Amino acid sequence: MHSFNGSLLRCARLLESISEWVGRTASWLSLLMVLVTFAVVVLRYAFDLGWIAMQESITYMHAVLFLTGAAYTLRHQGHVRVDIFYRRFSIQTQAWVDLFGTLFLLMPVCLFIFFVSWGYVADSWSLFEGSREAGGLDGVFLLKSMILVMTGLLVLQGVAILLRCKLLLGGYIEHLYDREDFPEDGI
Repeated sequence: MHSFNGSLLRCARLLESISEWVGRTASWLSLLMVLVTFAVVVLRYAFDLGWIAMQESITYMHAVLFLTGAAYTLRHQGHVRVDIFYRRFSIQTQAWVDLFGTLFLLMPVCLFIFFVSWGYVADSWSLFEGSREAGGLDGVFLLKSMILVMTGLLVLQGVAILLRCKLLLGGYIEHLYDREDFPEDGI
């Protein structure tokens, strides 16, 4: 049984590494957004120049940052919840809350968003939808696809949470978390 638990833990860590890599990579978009916004302002007010594509790129970066960063935020327990109760729960009770929250809230919402968005994204791809503005970016269909990417990343992170909950509730706690997995106030 120990080998099976080790395999589940490795699988959870692999799934979490995807969220971690995507989130850290996407975080660089925040710096790029600041630089491009600064350039837009300087060009507009100092040189009376403006490019629609440059302005739209800020919106694209903002959307990609938040859509791809959702799973990273979930991985690091950064989404809103009622922490005044959750923090006081035992580790096992927290695992039950995470398990039920993932199964009955996260997964259904992700599946709903995915299926509702599928036609919206497919229609955009069928047209290779671009900007409605002259001189705008031609990748609206790619931007809309990020909705599906977000749901996929959240589902992968949700599976990692479910695996960790199963391990914890099954008594496999000693090697469940790496040092960086512990919250500031400890477990």
